[in-house]
Amino acid sequence: MNPLLVTLIPLVGSVLIVACGRWPNLREAMTFLTSGALLAAVLSLLPAVSGGEAPRWTGPELVAGLRVVFEVEPLGLLYALVAASLWIPNSIYSVGYMRGHHEGNQTRFFACFALALASVMGIAFAGNLFTLFIFYEALSLVTYPLVTHHGSPEARRAGRIYVGILFGTSMGLFLLGILAVWALSEPHTVDFVRGGIPALRALSPALQGVLFALFVLGIGKAALMPFHFWLPAAMVAPTPVSALLHAVAVVKAGVFCVLKVCVYVFGIDLVAAPATGDWLVYLAAGTILLASLIALRQDNLKARLAYSTVSQLSYIVLGAAVGNALGIVGGALHVVMHACGKITLFFCAGAIYVATGATRVSQLTGMGRSMPLTFAAFLLGTLSIIGLPPMGGAWSKWYLGLATLESAHPWLLAVLLISSVLNVAYLLPIPIKAFFLPPPDGRERGFSEAPWTCVVAAALTALGSLALFFCAGPIEAFVAKVVSP
Repeated sequence: MNPLLVTLIPLVGSVLIVACGRWPNLREAMTFLTSGALLAAVLSLLPAVSGGEAPRWTGPELVAGLRVVFEVEPLGLLYALVAASLWIPNSIYSVGYMRGHHEGNQTRFFACFALALASVMGIAFAGNLFTLFIFYEALSLVTYPLVTHHGSPEARRAGRIYVGILFGTSMGLFLLGILAVWALSEPHTVDFVRGGIPALRALSPALQGVLFALFVLGIGKAALMPFHFWLPAAMVAPTPVSALLHAVAVVKAGVFCVLKVCVYVFGIDLVAAPATGDWLVYLAAGTILLASLIALRQDNLKARLAYSTVSQLSYIVLGAAVGNALGIVGGALHVVMHACGKITLFFCAGAIYVATGATRVSQLTGMGRSMPLTFAAFLLGTLSIIGLPPMGGAWSKWYLGLATLESAHPWLLAVLLISSVLNVAYLLPIPIKAFFLPPPDGRERGFSEAPWTCVVAAALTALGSLALFFCAGPIEAFVAKVVSP
């Protein structure tokens, strides 16, 4: 299938969702139909890409060397599969959450969700930096109404932080880097090249390092410190939006762009050069540990999960920064494994809120007896984020650990191990206290599970994290095509 047509599916779906806005059941049916059609379309690309083909669509040249280009390669297809697959349980969850919590502006909510997935497909299938930048910015625009959904002063403040940081970094740094690549190339081009754009190799090491910094720091969606504040601020949004931000779209768009830039703009051997990527190794390692320590101190459940995401995203950035094939493979695997595990945790957080109104970790003691399915799903998601078998997260952390040992910075393995211990400290006590400690007042809770749609969605993604442990081999082999000789 033409990658342009795949990108158009959620765009057309958003129009149909708006058209059906006066009939909630039909609107939600259209959401499910669109999400199912998108997954089928993305899956239809898998045989061709697995066979070594690269489906491509090229638009007319707008300026010398600048045109919209879609091209499907393994890394982008993997990201598209993650987003398209998780949109289905997220849609199931959203219906139960939005109705159970009596949220307003539901038509706008579901339409913006579809537009976000259209932007994600554009990012995943971008064949050059120009196309990538267009859809990267579009994703920020269409998710802004989701972040500010409640319309409260707190939501509007979060929205200002959200667009301020994301547009500030992208327009001030990312765009500058793209323009520099275009100007330095002869003839002018911003097309992705496997192994890196040749013109950049002629630059001095200092200029290579500066240009690399413009790209990495300009991709604010990767939430590297100190450009991470938008992510905790955005937790004021409804839980399905938090799940979208953390697992399906925005943050994964950020780390995907970092991986893409390392492989197709600079080349992993150039990233491994001390003058280019060493600073990123230290920044990613620092973000991993500091964000984990901050998460440990958060009593608000969504805030704890938000800082956990900041830390986990830097695992992927670290995989790119070490500059070897194992790091890219481990980072790509972590995109998948973290997405499935973290969306489970946010689904559970929202289910707890819908059923009980509780938002703080200190309020969850003893709740596992009344909400066993929700907390069982939370436990499985936790084990995957920690990286314990038999959950999918074990494999991505394994490959990232091997990548550190093959790099010039083997001490990074200690960073990953310390962070995993901190993961245990800020996540595992939640389900343990929920199941094995009595309620603080000694009385049984007067509530039960959240609406079935919330519980089913959390169960599906939790079981997905378990299934990924046994599917990691084919995923690794597929992604390895990006960095194989």
